[in-house]
Amino acid sequence: MLKAVTNLVNVSQITGVLPVANGGTGVTTSTGTGNTVLSAAPTLSGNVSLSTGNLVISTSGKGIDFSATPGTGTSELLADYEEGTWTPVVAAGVGSITSYTIQTGDYTKIGNLVTATFKFTITDNGTGSAFLTMTLPFTSANESMGTTRENTLGNQGNVRTSGAGSFILTYNGLYPVATGSVVTGTVTFKV
Repeated sequence: MLKAVTNLVNVSQITGVLPVANGGTGVTTSTGTGNTVLSAAPTLSGNVSLSTGNLVISTSGKGIDFSATPGTGTSELLADYEEGTWTPVVAAGVGSITSYTIQTGDYTKIGNLVTATFKFTITDNGTGSAFLTMTLPFTSANESMGTTRENTLGNQGNVRTSGAGSFILTYNGLYPVATGSVVTGTVTFKV
């Protein structure tokens, strides 16, 4: 197990041979900014522990390679993880919604898969009818389905992704909202 003990070793000043337990080898280089980096493709054996800081992958397209457990997929590299928020923009499919508020959205992106949750309140439906459209935090690579719930009319429905946006429909084909509706939902899609 590789473990830096800060009261015995100043890890920002380690250069040369990396002190690794369990037979690992490697070389480190000081960046001059207090960071120490591994160079020359070190081999580590056993567990690796970071007592402080993060493991940072600073090259695009690189990540954690799971190819030691081969599968039938096209990639076993986890190269992207992100959590964030976005503000959904909502509109009626026909007519226009006069106002809506409290629009919030959260998402988690793991590799090429995004799960987004959202909530918004229709304060004045105006002339809105047919269905709703809503922006997504990322452009969807394919059509996917999610679920929605509306509190005023008791509507349940689905979210269908399409490119940079989505359509919110009810299961019974009726317009999904009215003035005062609070809509919540979740959708998972590929990017």
